[in-house]
Amino acid sequence: MLQLLRDGRPRTRAALAIETGLARSTVRSRLDALLDAGLVNDGGNGASTGGRPAGRFVFNARARAVLAADVGATHATVAVTDLTGVPIARDRLDLDIAEGPDVVLGLLAVAWRRLLRRAGLESVRLAGVGIGLPGPVEHSTGRPNNPPIMPSWDGYDVPARVAAELDAPVLVDNEVNLMALGEHATCFPEVEHLIVVKVATGIGSGFISNGVLHRGAVGAAGDLGHILAPHGGDVPCRCGNTGCLEAVASGPAIAAALRARGIEARTSADVVGLVRSGSLEAGQATRQAGRDIGEVLAACVSMFNPSLIVVGGSLALAGEMLLAGVREAIYRRSLPLATQNLRIVVSQAGADAGVLGAAAMVVQHALAPAVLDQQLA
Repeated sequence: MLQLLRDGRPRTRAALAIETGLARSTVRSRLDALLDAGLVNDGGNGASTGGRPAGRFVFNARARAVLAADVGATHATVAVTDLTGVPIARDRLDLDIAEGPDVVLGLLAVAWRRLLRRAGLESVRLAGVGIGLPGPVEHSTGRPNNPPIMPSWDGYDVPARVAAELDAPVLVDNEVNLMALGEHATCFPEVEHLIVVKVATGIGSGFISNGVLHRGAVGAAGDLGHILAPHGGDVPCRCGNTGCLEAVASGPAIAAALRARGIEARTSADVVGLVRSGSLEAGQATRQAGRDIGEVLAACVSMFNPSLIVVGGSLALAGEMLLAGVREAIYRRSLPLATQNLRIVVSQAGADAGVLGAAAMVVQHALAPAVLDQQLA
């Protein structure tokens, strides 16, 4: 019944009985449990057909608060949302992921408390906390797994540390997985099969399959950046291998290629700035990076058969140059059957995709029937 009411449309007991096929006595008892938990409100009376108007009931999205964070190497976006995942308050923090989990997670806890006060939600029960981290994460335990840019985080019990501060369930995942959840939940809910690609300092991807995030056996699904690029050659990668896609098509890789041609660039932001200012060399290098990414994605299209590919991350701000290269390679390399209905678009959620995905992860968990039944019991 709660899943029905989450669409925001008020319903009477009779309407719920018809839609669920449950007996009216069962509907009454389950509604009473949801009302007691505050998850459903009395939505007023419906139109009368003679006699007393029937009461209507509606989902109460403000019954719980959700804390979400999208953590990067040098900054984090933190937010407080309701049970629809819509941010009520948000903030951006400067941090250094290399300072370690105690420092970084402590900063997040302080920021969340500040946001709860700002939103007037200090007394509202927490549905949970969702955190995206810039490295591999074993989702079932919430522990980072050999993250290359996160010294001292390997195997750290992130959920236990945060729960000790905030007394709420804590869920942790890789940032690109959460970007995929964010794009799917807020921008493309009707799409059952999609790939979200992040192109920035690194390159990664998240897969939505049959409407559900696909994490793989140990949470390593979507590690696009460390697939051998067709033109990767022997370029060294930070993972220890050579020729990885990230080593030739990430923001820093493009910047290095431009420096070799006498053009000063160090970061993804530098590359984007050059492209936007009309630099022919930067535009060509970015389009070639798009082709390299597209050639690797072409194999994913053949294997996974998505109907949508979303390209995000800081380098996507370069606009059509990157996207044009991706499209060119995919449509050239993939079979027409796999691409006839395929759309390739730039991120719609933008910089908020990760934090929206972190909130969506918590909402999906908190309102899952098994979790909800246990809480109500």
